[in-house]
Amino acid sequence: MNQRLAIPVGAAAVLLAAACTQSPEEVVASRWGMLDRYCADCHNSIDYAGELSFDDALPADVAANPELWEPVVRKLRGHLMPPPGGTHPAGGEVDDFVAALEASLDASAESRGAYAGRVVLHRLNRTEYATAVEDLLGVSVDADRILPPDIASDGFDNVAEVLRVTPTYLDQYIAAARDVSLQAVGDGRASAVRTVYTTDVENHTRHVDGLPLGTRDGVVVEHYFPADGEYVFSIDVNAEPGAELRAYPQGWLEFEHRAILTIDASPVFENRLGGEAELRSVDQDQISAVNAIRSRFHDIRLPVSAGYHQIGAAFLARSFAESDYLLESFIPGEGIPDVPRILGLEIVGPYGASGISGPTRSRERIFICYPETAEQERPCAERILTRLARLAFRRPVTDADMASVLGFYESGSETDGFEGGIQMGLLAILSSTNFLYRIEPGGPPEGLAPGDSYAISDLELAWRLAFFLWSTGPDERLLALAENGRLGDRQVYANEIERMLGDPRSISLVTNFGFQWLGVPIMDTIDPDPRLYPNFDEDLRRAFRREIELFLDSVLRDAESSVVDLLAAPYTFVNERLARHYGIPGVRGDRFRRVELDDPNRWGLLGKGNVLMVTSYPDRTSPVLRGAWIMDSLLGTPPASPPPGVETNLTPVPGDVPKSVRQRLELHRSEPSCNHCHGVIDPLGQALDNYNAIGEWRRIERDSGVAVDPSGELAGGGEVRSPIDLRNALTEDPGQFVQALTGKLVTYALGRRIEYYDMPAVRRIVRDAAASGYSFAAIVRGIAESAPFRMRSVPEREVSVAEVRSRTENED
Repeated sequence: MNQRLAIPVGAAAVLLAAACTQSPEEVVASRWGMLDRYCADCHNSIDYAGELSFDDALPADVAANPELWEPVVRKLRGHLMPPPGGTHPAGGEVDDFVAALEASLDASAESRGAYAGRVVLHRLNRTEYATAVEDLLGVSVDADRILPPDIASDGFDNVAEVLRVTPTYLDQYIAAARDVSLQAVGDGRASAVRTVYTTDVENHTRHVDGLPLGTRDGVVVEHYFPADGEYVFSIDVNAEPGAELRAYPQGWLEFEHRAILTIDASPVFENRLGGEAELRSVDQDQISAVNAIRSRFHDIRLPVSAGYHQIGAAFLARSFAESDYLLESFIPGEGIPDVPRILGLEIVGPYGASGISGPTRSRERIFICYPETAEQERPCAERILTRLARLAFRRPVTDADMASVLGFYESGSETDGFEGGIQMGLLAILSSTNFLYRIEPGGPPEGLAPGDSYAISDLELAWRLAFFLWSTGPDERLLALAENGRLGDRQVYANEIERMLGDPRSISLVTNFGFQWLGVPIMDTIDPDPRLYPNFDEDLRRAFRREIELFLDSVLRDAESSVVDLLAAPYTFVNERLARHYGIPGVRGDRFRRVELDDPNRWGLLGKGNVLMVTSYPDRTSPVLRGAWIMDSLLGTPPASPPPGVETNLTPVPGDVPKSVRQRLELHRSEPSCNHCHGVIDPLGQALDNYNAIGEWRRIERDSGVAVDPSGELAGGGEVRSPIDLRNALTEDPGQFVQALTGKLVTYALGRRIEYYDMPAVRRIVRDAAASGYSFAAIVRGIAESAPFRMRSVPEREVSVAEVRSRTENED
């Protein structure tokens, strides 16, 4: 089957073929007829479609006007021009024209020299704040709870342009700094506070990751204990909601169960419930007996030392035999018996706080010295706070930097002693714009004109590299190299890239970049209709997330893998719950393991439950969402938004003869103005319509009873009839996909949206990565060594840091 979806990234090939006889401009001129034949009828001074006219355009204009022609290249690549329904060029005419345009644009960019663009002021987003605090102090921060939400732009929440700070935001950052500094230093006089943890576990007969083997159900958390003292624990043990009195002859108390509480994986409490005596008691005394049973697991008073401890509560497993009791689902293993459940855990304390007797991970990082006399306090404080400020500010600190910090120390030490002073100094560091922002140190060199580009300093290069690869600031080694001016050595720089990619912190490329690129967080906002999808539960949602994390990690952090494997890899990672969902036999238990896939429909991203769920509605599939997601995320050619007033609701009309989603979409495409986009989008998404809204394979639509028809004709030519055909079309020439991925990664790395002047660098990175088979490491290296990453351009008017701060802080 001849399929044409991706245009080959072949600008270099065009140049090589014509290098001995033609200039790039002449190559464009030789293919200019396509523009006259297929584009000028709409894009002229009269019709002026898309506010674009080619009436007076000449081949020489391409190199001189990249801001005009780069969007044309993108539209042609996405087959949005010429629009579906009209006369189309034959064969590879579009491919050749695009390649010629790109060759001309790239040659012109090289002759002009790099224009790198710029990001003036870049605030830490919530993820970066949390990782920076964790690296600096060893304190785990729930940034989603203590900081205001970040706004995403171009799919990512680290784009500097939208990371503004208003006075309201500033108050929250100061409050967060106070909480973090208190937690890091510790408070030996802390008063009792109450913390409640809940669980969303659905199958209470299974083992929960993080709890000891041989247990079932439960909750496990890492809890911060501010001081040595006594803490009160309460385990929320209960029946299935509404079944507390179901005790005779069957019920949650039919058999004896043992519940345990653990601290750092060691059992510290155990008690029993259930059995014949409990059944009689509940039968006779009803709810008072239930409350008495539950109270056995409340008010558990235990001494605990200060610091972080892992707290777990679970039942000892009795049997792994499956039950046929309460068959509410037809999936094997999902008939869950009415057993006691752990719904949450409460921790209150400390009572009788007695200081901080031993080291905690945060205090070990802070107190590199400790004074024995009053005379030693100030020198020790200067040593501690100077070190912390250097790491937090990601550069050597000045006397002016430390004057404010030490002023806060003096204020705190006067009222609360040495440790109180350190806490106040740390608060000043975490509240400082030097910590919250990445600000260009020193500014541009003198004598540069607007538009000139210059190499950023080694310090800023270290910042960019660390936040790109780790979502946090540079570690001691990278910072020392930057301070000594050694990152300018290409080999030293290359060695650091390799080291950092091999560091466990590079997992952020999966959980931060990869998750945002694929829209993984959207899954948490979708609640599939339980009447239509009764087999969906929170265990499956978690399995989707874990599968996509392990799958991305297997490609992005494996030096031997190609990013094309993201589309075509014949394996995935499943536990028993997810294996049942996919119809994969022979998988037992909650542990995720790699499995080779016999069904090619499940290969790559297109067969993953997470992708299929985030591109659907809660009550039905959406070929439009799926097709648009493919165009944006996998092809880098996002379609335009629907015009205002266009009806996009495909919900069945009550009383009408049921129509399939395909039939309802055909009504949209009957309008030529709608078909311009839907003729491109719909066939891509329709090829995945055998997957329902939660990724189950189906052959008939449940609501309409109509057989699923995934066939369609791609806008670039060729038919698709299945996910396999679509995957083959995407990977026939992988350059388009690799360029789309690279563009997304450049946006993430730079913290700004890609502009037309970045595209020559993107295409160069892709061409260079081809030599390694498009490995992710090669793409990362290409970005880190590119001009947009290593350089900055002087704007038309230089804006001072103070001016930007004033403008952003007064936008409330």
